[in-house]
Amino acid sequence: MATHKVLVVEDDDAVRMMLHEGLQRDGFEIVAASNVRDALRLISTQSFDVLLSDLHMPLAGDGFTLVSAMRHTHPNALTVVLSGYPALDEAMSSILSQADEIFTKPIRIGELKQLIHKRLAEPRAMKRVKPESIASILERDAETTIQNWLDIVDQDAELICIPLSRMERTGHLPRLLKDLIVRLRLDSESPAPTSIAARNHGAMRLQQGYTAPMLVEESRILQVSVFSTLQRNLGGVDFSRLLLDVVTIADEIDSQLKQAMFSYTTPTLTSVVADEPRWSVSDP
Repeated sequence: MATHKVLVVEDDDAVRMMLHEGLQRDGFEIVAASNVRDALRLISTQSFDVLLSDLHMPLAGDGFTLVSAMRHTHPNALTVVLSGYPALDEAMSSILSQADEIFTKPIRIGELKQLIHKRLAEPRAMKRVKPESIASILERDAETTIQNWLDIVDQDAELICIPLSRMERTGHLPRLLKDLIVRLRLDSESPAPTSIAARNHGAMRLQQGYTAPMLVEESRILQVSVFSTLQRNLGGVDFSRLLLDVVTIADEIDSQLKQAMFSYTTPTLTSVVADEPRWSVSDP
């Protein structure tokens, strides 16, 4: 009988050793890694029949990242994730859309081995959710992201001390999101384009009486709203690009804040682009 090769990824040394020894006694060939970086390198350079990975190590989404990488590189491999959450409920649909099996901690090695043997002996086709790019998710759910931003802003006493209409409060936010989506779709080596919307936004906030800390705070809320949208769509995210896209999102929103602050602090050196598209919250 052919020996099945298992990649075990677990950051807890004791758990990783227990899994290594327990599965090896059952005849599996074991390769172990303690972090995502090493695991991704192994996935790209070796062949595996099974991925056994902790879901939470130590960054949110790490287990999903490995499952996605295994799906792309070894599509026929069995993927099993280990979760310490006793109640998966809402997360269950997201997890199962990526992995073949969930095994809840504390680990019962006998049951785990039985599960792996059974799935390898009787493989069944899994209904896969087609991965969606983060840019596409943000484009599709732009209205939800904007509404979430408004809801958070409405709870901020400092930001709402200046009375504004909903359109005035939103300002150039829809266009800022458009610029973020464009940035996500650029090649990673391409230079980040200047956001005219951000320049205009800073000039407008100066006219409306915003302080510099208020500009910073609404930019922070934008990041929170964008990541909340991604969290709600976790089951369909293309995890092979997740880490790179998260870095790009943070960099682009920080860049937009810098450009807004430039026009806010040096209004005589900047001018508002009159023909820039202006959206209301209800625009598509």
